[in-house]
Amino acid sequence: MALVSEFLGQLSLNMGSCEPKYPTVVPAIDFDPDKDAARIETAIKTKGVDEATIIAVLTKRTYSQRREVAFAYERRAKKDLVTALKAALSGSLETVILGLMKSTAQYDASEIKGSIKGLGTDEEVLIEIVCSRSSSELSEIKTVYKELFKKDLEKDVAGDTSGDFRSLLLALVPAERDMPYRLTETISIPVVPRCLTGIRQSECVLSTPVFDRYKSYSPYDMQESIRKEVKGDLEKSFLTLVECFENKPLYFASRLAEAMKGKSAKEKVVTRIMVSRCEVDLMKIRTEFKSQTGKSLFQTISEHTKGDYQKAMLSLCGGDD
Repeated sequence: MALVSEFLGQLSLNMGSCEPKYPTVVPAIDFDPDKDAARIETAIKTKGVDEATIIAVLTKRTYSQRREVAFAYERRAKKDLVTALKAALSGSLETVILGLMKSTAQYDASEIKGSIKGLGTDEEVLIEIVCSRSSSELSEIKTVYKELFKKDLEKDVAGDTSGDFRSLLLALVPAERDMPYRLTETISIPVVPRCLTGIRQSECVLSTPVFDRYKSYSPYDMQESIRKEVKGDLEKSFLTLVECFENKPLYFASRLAEAMKGKSAKEKVVTRIMVSRCEVDLMKIRTEFKSQTGKSLFQTISEHTKGDYQKAMLSLCGGDD
């Protein structure tokens, strides 16, 4: 390990100022929030609950449209929709639907809070979210976190992590970044592997040319070098940063493939990615998933999930490839 002095001490990450969207969930045509609210009210009142209708409506509306449905439902039923859904649903489907009723920033903030709440910390969630979000996304997450939980995100992260891993996360949380295509701001990260400090500060642009230059004087690529120098959560964090700089949709596709390589899916991971990326870049993730695994994401979800949870995931997936 080495102190940041040349690579991430004053790192200018030139990767793109505007992130294009490749969503699978897009605004519904001929959207009628009152009609949707009526359908959901009937579905909730139906004996046994009509989960299929709830899935059909809420997984095919954007967050802004779901908010309109929630307002219409409250006017109609004199009840809060989220509270009604929580009472009507259970298990994995409840987790998915309640997640969809939050904005992406609210969802990320809640996932972070859940990862550090109580005994132990779910470092995997922290790494996935903090190391893959852009500066504007992290800024919004911080604001929302404060609004929801009346606490500072940085203080909560600092209280539940330690050592170089904590230093890295705290440097990233307030980072002035803009990902994934052009990072023109400067961030300061206290610790980096030696493989990252070998590049002159004037060349500190984390992009394909920099990776290629690194390969020209090293027998290993950057990810291999990171694996040789650091271990544990710090290794995972640096690898996530590099993977997202190179190809963020591929990073999430790999996470999904790993979560569904066993007989049954790791539902927490699958849910988090599908819910948080369905209005961002899930269409690109689908493409990368098919290229990487030879199977479509739709087919893989079909094989590793079941029931209403499966229906919700397939609906968010948006089709087969």
